Amino acid sequence: TALVIPVISGTISNPGPRKSLPKLLYTRLLLYLPEFIWAVVGAVWVSDSSVHCEKTVMNVVFGTVVASWIIIIFTIIGVIIVFDPLGGKKTVYLTGGVNRNLESSQSGQLLYNVKNTATRVWEKRIRLLCCCIVQDDDHRVAFTSIAELFRTYFSDTDLVPSDIAAGLTLLHQEQDKMESCPKEPEEVLCHSPTSPGTDDLDIELENAAHYMRFAAAAYGWPYYIYTNPFTALCKLNGDCCGNRPTDSDITGSDRHNFHFGSILKITGLQYRDFIHISFHNKIYEIPFFVALDHKKEAIVVAVRGTLSFEDILTDLSADCEDLTLEDVLENGFVHKGITQAANYIYRKLINDGILNQAFTIAPEYKLVIVGHSLGGGTASILAIMLRNSFPTLKCYAFSPPGGLLSKSLADYTKHFIVSVIVGKDLVARLSMPNMEDLKRRIVRIVANCNRPKYQILLRGCWYEVFGGDPDNFPTELDGRNQDDLTQPLLAEESLMVHRSPSYTALEDESRLNSPPQYPQLYLPGKIIHIVEESSSRR
Repeated sequence: TALVIPVISGTISNPGPRKSLPKLLYTRLLLYLPEFIWAVVGAVWVSDSSVHCEKTVMNVVFGTVVASWIIIIFTIIGVIIVFDPLGGKKTVYLTGGVNRNLESSQSGQLLYNVKNTATRVWEKRIRLLCCCIVQDDDHRVAFTSIAELFRTYFSDTDLVPSDIAAGLTLLHQEQDKMESCPKEPEEVLCHSPTSPGTDDLDIELENAAHYMRFAAAAYGWPYYIYTNPFTALCKLNGDCCGNRPTDSDITGSDRHNFHFGSILKITGLQYRDFIHISFHNKIYEIPFFVALDHKKEAIVVAVRGTLSFEDILTDLSADCEDLTLEDVLENGFVHKGITQAANYIYRKLINDGILNQAFTIAPEYKLVIVGHSLGGGTASILAIMLRNSFPTLKCYAFSPPGGLLSKSLADYTKHFIVSVIVGKDLVARLSMPNMEDLKRRIVRIVANCNRPKYQILLRGCWYEVFGGDPDNFPTELDGRNQDDLTQPLLAEESLMVHRSPSYTALEDESRLNSPPQYPQLYLPGKIIHIVEESSSRR
C-alpha cells in the first residue's frame, strides 16, 4: 500500500528522486498519534470552565486547538482519498504475472481474489458516498454493478487523483493550442437559403425551443429558482400556498406545491392541462409528468434529468444490455440504467392507463416525449418502446448521454428522435469508449511531461482561473532512451515495466484506434449541434 501526495522532486513518471518518501510519510503518520492526543487534551482544557487564565492566552490556545483539529481532519480525509487498500494485490494484478501460468488453478484463484477485492473496495467507497440515502436491494445491485465498472476502468492504471488533475490540465491546454491554430476543412457542404434541408431545420429548431420549456420544467423549483433567483421564492410563496390541486393525478412528495407551482410557471399551462405528475424518485425510477400542450396540439411526456443521488446511480449503471422489442428488427445494445428508468415510465404510462386517459381527453393530439440529460436518454429509449403503439410520436432529447444506443438502434431512431447538443456539452460526449480514450491520453501526456507535478498543477490552476496563453510544457518523449521509459510510474513498478494496456498506447499511436474494451454506443436520432459563432474565455 502507498500514500501518495504531491511533492516537488522528480516528475510524475520519474519518482526516483523521491524513492525514500514512503518511509518519511509513514514516519510522519506515526507522529499524528501524539498530535491527536495533544489536540484532545487541549480541547478538554479549553472547555474546562474551572481554568482561569488571561483572555489573550485563552484565545491563543483556543485558536491553536482549532487549527490542530482542522489539520487532523483534512489529513484523515486525504488518507481516505489517496490511500490504496489493495496495495500489493494491485501490483500482482497489474504485472500480468498471473498470465504466465494462467492454467494453474492457484494463479486463477489469485486473479479472482484480486478482482473480487478490488470490486469490494469500490463498493465500499460508493456506499460511503451514498450514506445519506436509504439503501434497499435495488441500491445494493446498483452498487455492485457500478463497482465492477470502476474496477474494470481503473484496473490497468496507477494514477492518483493529483495525477489525473495534472493530466486534465495538460490536455486542456493542448486542446486550446490546437483550437488556436484550426485546420481548414477538407470539404465544405453548403445549403442554399431555400433548400428543403434548411426549412426542415428551422421547423425543428422552433419545435425544440418550444419543447425545451417542458424538459426544463421537469426539474421543478430548483430550475425555476436558478432562472429567477430574485423573484422565484416570492412568486412561488404567493401562488403555491393554496390547496393542493385535485384535478391532476400527483404522486410523490411535493411539499408546499413548490415543484408543481414551478412547472406551471415555466410551461405556462393551467392546472387542468396536467394528466399525471410523478415526483417519486428512486434508483431507476425518475420523476416525469404528462400534460396537454394545446399550442402544438400534443400530449407531452416530460422526463426529469439528474437531480439526486439516485439519479447519479442510474447514470453510473452504464453496463450494456439487449433491448428486445417486437416487430423491431434493429434490436441492439442500450445503456442499462437508463433503460430500466424508461421501463419504469413505460409501465406507468401503459399499465396505469395514463396515456389512455390523455388520448381520451384529446384523441386528435400527437404524442411528444421530451427530456434533458438523463431525462433525454430516458425519453429516447421510451420513444423506441412506444413507437409501435404510436407511430406518429416524436421525441426531443436535449443533451442525452453519448453512450446510449448501438449503431443499429441509433439509425432506427433518426425518423422520430431529434437530439439537440449545444457547444462542447460534456454529457453528450460521455461514453465508456470515450472515457477509456481519455484515460489513455492522460497516461500518455503525464508520462511524457518532464516537469514536476506541482508546477503543472500551479500553472494549470492559474490558467483555469485567469486564462492567458496555454503553457508550453514539454509533452514529447524528448529523445529519452528505453531505460528512462522503464522508470516506474509513481513508485509502483508494474505500469511501465510490465506495460499495461494503457501504457502500451504510449508507444504506438495506432493503439488509440484499437478495438475498444466497451461496446460503442451513440446518440439517438438526428443531431442538431448548436455552436456559438464566437466564444470568449468568460
